[in-house]
Amino acid sequence: MLGGEKAATPSYNSCGGSLITPEAAAIEAKELLAEHGGFRHVKVRLGRPRLSDDLAALKAIREAAGSSAIISVDFNQALPAARVLDSCRAIDQSGVYWIEEPIAYDDYEAQARLASKLSTPLQVGETWWHWRVGKRAIEMHACDFIMPDILRIGGVTGWMRLAQVAAQAGVPMSSHLSPEVSAHVLAVTPTRHWLEFMDCVQELLEQPVVPKAGMAEPSERPGAGMDFRETALERFVVTS
Repeated sequence: MLGGEKAATPSYNSCGGSLITPEAAAIEAKELLAEHGGFRHVKVRLGRPRLSDDLAALKAIREAAGSSAIISVDFNQALPAARVLDSCRAIDQSGVYWIEEPIAYDDYEAQARLASKLSTPLQVGETWWHWRVGKRAIEMHACDFIMPDILRIGGVTGWMRLAQVAAQAGVPMSSHLSPEVSAHVLAVTPTRHWLEFMDCVQELLEQPVVPKAGMAEPSERPGAGMDFRETALERFVVTS
């Protein structure tokens, strides 16, 4: 219906997420890479109060994951603008694949300055609430990669409009959450990049999208393919 063909998209494991000790982060990253037949890309969270602790965690993760693993980092907008450049420069030569949302998502001027000073690609977009916001950020060169959230960007229509903008600018486009629906739209995204895999609702669905050896395919079931398991939903029922 979207005018394309079913296609698998490379997926990374994003099921970690806590600012845990370097030792625990290393163990977690190695376990995430081994899940579901093996991933080659994992995302880890940074943003500890001390930069030295982030660097120690990143070093431990790299040693545990091995040199061939792709590692991306996500600050979840944790860094103040006054220290974002120093922090990002400290990890700029560490071999990470992208640096995600280091500062407030809507500070596009600061993001543009930061992107121009780093060799590591800057990833943003999960908090955009309209495709035109993404268009403006791309025009301002406030990002190298983008990863809109289909529930925020305006559903399928908003996603497809932004995908055309990204295609014209040559900007790689990944997804944020909702792998069941994201797998469909990424299959018809000209600059499709990575699908973010998180297992938040796996146990609630009859046939959730689960990557195999790091590749995710859209469901062949009707619509988005999301049929809920009624028995799994029972514990969420609220009675008066």
